[in-house]
Formats: sequence, structure tokens, C-alpha cells
Amino acid sequence: MAEDYYKILEVSRDASADEIQKAYRRLARKYHPDVNPDDATAKKKFQEIQKAYEVLNDAEKRELYNRFGADFEAMGAGGPRGSGPGGGATFNEVDFEQLFGGGGGAGNPFADIFGQFAGGRTGPQRRPQARPRRGSDIQHALTVPFQTAIQGGEARLTVKRPSGKSETITVKIPAGIESGKSIRLRGQGNAGQTGGPPGDLLIKINTTPHPYYQRRGDNLEIQLPITLAEATFGAKIDVPTPQGEITLTVPPATSSGKRLRIKGHGVKTKSGSGDLYVEVQIVLPKEIDEATRELVKQIDEAQPLTPRKDITW
Repeated sequence: MAEDYYKILEVSRDASADEIQKAYRRLARKYHPDVNPDDATAKKKFQEIQKAYEVLNDAEKRELYNRFGADFEAMGAGGPRGSGPGGGATFNEVDFEQLFGGGGGAGNPFADIFGQFAGGRTGPQRRPQARPRRGSDIQHALTVPFQTAIQGGEARLTVKRPSGKSETITVKIPAGIESGKSIRLRGQGNAGQTGGPPGDLLIKINTTPHPYYQRRGDNLEIQLPITLAEATFGAKIDVPTPQGEITLTVPPATSSGKRLRIKGHGVKTKSGSGDLYVEVQIVLPKEIDEATRELVKQIDEAQPLTPRKDITW
């Protein structure tokens, strides 16, 4: 079946020269082999587009084609102008200045991209250098014990790289870091491209709860159980803290719920130290015998109290 050059360029038979040129540019950009390096169909399509354009773009050849069809060359008109052996233009003979419009430089947005396809005829011959790109950051979550977050220490985590390899990294946990805060390890992220620097490793810290202590900002709080005798007569009680064990003085006649402040024994950070707040809780025996009940009754009668008189709605 004879080739229909108008159909190949997707134009009508009465298309103007300008319409033919615009159609050629659009199709050549789409099917050029350098844009579709692994597509044999695109390569064949480009050859057909090139052949059709070189005929329809020439007024004399177009007239002969309209009269005699694709076999007009056999009528003595000669092959398409600029054709190489076998009658077709090679890819390196494609005029990219005509294909993408105008000359090279800032006026032609396609010149720098495709100029290299034609041996640099439409712009700089040098292939543009890829810019160095910084590697991407890696986000990682790490859970550490409550004590480690308060006092500092070390932890290990495993990072899986894009290559599939796993890497174990030791992380220094700064003293006083809060749960939810992040540690940045510079240069420990994914590798950069074309000589770019690596990204960072961002580690979000979570802390496990402590069975007795709670953190409020830079302060620590603890509910400390004491006996009825310690609350009544006062006592000196040993209390473990992040800075070591201290002796807490419980004043005589201390009620349950009393808060005692120990200055400077909270969380130590670069900006200073918080405080430790001890809330005493009186603990009674699970079972109270009759003699003890009688003693408590005598105390209540001798020193009656109204502890709830100030409570209002």
C-alpha cells in the first residue's frame, strides 16, 4: 500500500506550508529516537515522518507527489533533497534549528536539550553538566528508657539504606532530652548524587514511662509513700534521684498530699536544672486491729478536724 504522507503528518491535503511545518515539529519531538532510545516503533515512525516532511515541505516535490503519489521519484524527479544512501535522511542530518524553531540560545527552549542530538548544530556542543544534588534525609524513631533521656547515654539503631544494606549506628543521647524531640546526625542520611553531600539522619526520641517518676518540663515529680508514724512524728527518708540518693526530711504532722520541693534535683540541661517535687502519701495497714482503732478514735476525739470545710462547688 502506497504511503500517505499527509496522513503520516496528520494534516489535510490542502494544508499550508506553515501547518505542515508545525505538524512536523510536533511529531518529530514526540518520536525522535534519542527521546525514545529503546523504542523500535518510535524509530520507524520518525523515519516515516522525516520522509513525508521532506517531500511535502518542498513545493515542487509536493506537486509531483500530489500528481503521481509516493512513486513520483520514479518519474525522474530524483530523490528527496539531502537524502543519503538509500534515499532517507539520517538522524544526524535532522535540522534541529528548523525542527524546534529558530537558532540556539535563550530564544529557543529546545536548543540546549536537543542540540546534542544533532552534533551541536543548534546550540552548545557541550553536554550540560548535572548539578550536584544533596542526598535525602532519613526519618527514624527511637525509644529509650526514661532514665537515659534524663541522664543521657548511648543507644543503637539500625538504618536500612536504599541499596538494601542495613547499618547499625550508635547514637549519643544528650542528658535532659524530652520525648518527641529529635536528634540530627549530619551526613548520616542517604548519599548525594553527582558529587552532592549526603543528607542527615533525623532521630525522633520517645521515652518509656517510669514506674514512679514523672516529668513536667525540667521538673521531676514522685508520690512517696510514708507510714502513719512517719507522718505523725516526722522522719528522714532516703529518696533515689538522677543525681544519686538524697535524704528527705518529712516534718512532724505531715498530711497526705503534702508537696515537698528539693531544689536542683530535677532534670539537668544546658540551661540549668529543674527541681524534684515529692508528694507524700500516708499508707495504712490493710488490716487494723481493735486496739489500734481505739487509739485512732482517741486521737480524733482529742483533736477533732474539719478538713473539708473549705470545699465548695
